[in-house]
Amino acid sequence: MAGLTIREITREDHTAWRPLFDGYNAFYGREGQTALAEEIVATTWDRFFDPHEPVHALVAERDGQLIGLVHYLFHRSTTAIELTCYLQDLFTSAEARGGGVGKALIDAVYARAAAAGSHRVYWLTHETNATARRLYDHVADNSGFIVYRKAI
Repeated sequence: MAGLTIREITREDHTAWRPLFDGYNAFYGREGQTALAEEIVATTWDRFFDPHEPVHALVAERDGQLIGLVHYLFHRSTTAIELTCYLQDLFTSAEARGGGVGKALIDAVYARAAAAGSHRVYWLTHETNATARRLYDHVADNSGFIVYRKAI
């Protein structure tokens, strides 16, 4: 973990952020014909810097290179008064995996959520993502919920 910095994303990070975000989306099969539209990527990027948006981004940096990202957002809930934090995207470069970068990014989201008064952080991952699940099993509890969705 020597030399690792977790920090807020800046507009100057776009060139280095984009390959990480593309890698995240490719991991989940959103590439080629199923890739996110450029309008979605551009809007996501702009939301990070809009103070009226609940969407946030942190990056992991080592030796001047971005090696990971995490995107999270705050939302209301019918089961709590305080905001709930949803960790939406977490990705590290292949070279950084297994070195504690993912855990450091998750811990940074935990800290931001606590500072915002949130009492809960949650996220989803695919059941086949065994590598990530080994980390997640150490840093959070599996709620057992199954996700249903329908495109409209």
